[in-house]
Amino acid sequence: MTGQPAGAPPAPPREDPGRLRLVKLLHSTVWAFFVASILGVWAGALLGRHDVAFTCVAIVVVEVIILLVNGWACPLTAIAARYTADRRPNFDIYLPEWLARYNKEVFGTLYVAGVLYAVARWRGWV
Repeated sequence: MTGQPAGAPPAPPREDPGRLRLVKLLHSTVWAFFVASILGVWAGALLGRHDVAFTCVAIVVVEVIILLVNGWACPLTAIAARYTADRRPNFDIYLPEWLARYNKEVFGTLYVAGVLYAVARWRGWV
């Protein structure tokens, strides 16, 4: 029982700066882990450590599946939205606004290029 009549619009978020900071910190930490994994694809390929490269590929695949299941959004975004009415691209993470806005494009491109490079190195094409 939510206390709202059926069909009523959702209640506005309850401003809670302390909880928002915690969610943003967690989201930023998770983001840094996945960026490190994307860079790990490149590092593993460059160093001939195909095990490292493909482990990092698998880690990012898990992230992509989570994003797809959640409508191409991080589940932490929905949690952060509970604590603020702000909806700028970086309301839920400690990133510059431009990077939060283009995050998937920037790191998606780096990831796909890294996977292609890792496969090319593994196959001996480069």
